[in-house]
Amino acid sequence: MNPDLLDPSTMTRLRSALTAMLATRGHHGAPGDTDSLFVSGKLDSLAATELIVLLESDFGMDLSSADFDISALDSLAEIAALIARRPA
Repeated sequence: MNPDLLDPSTMTRLRSALTAMLATRGHHGAPGDTDSLFVSGKLDSLAATELIVLLESDFGMDLSSADFDISALDSLAEIAALIARRPA
């Protein structure tokens, strides 16, 4: 999924939120669209929980399904694809 398919304000909010999460864990600078967030160890399981809460509250997502695969949150591009696919 091309992150450019999200409207610019949504992409800016998402990038800012991820950059802030990374900064609190000592990783400075905005992540690239395909940079690994979890597999690389930049974010951990606590950050995954924080990210899920953020996506649900700020982006109207519902990630409560028992079948949800956390690996779908491993990059900015993958998260953008989830947001773009959310029901209207």
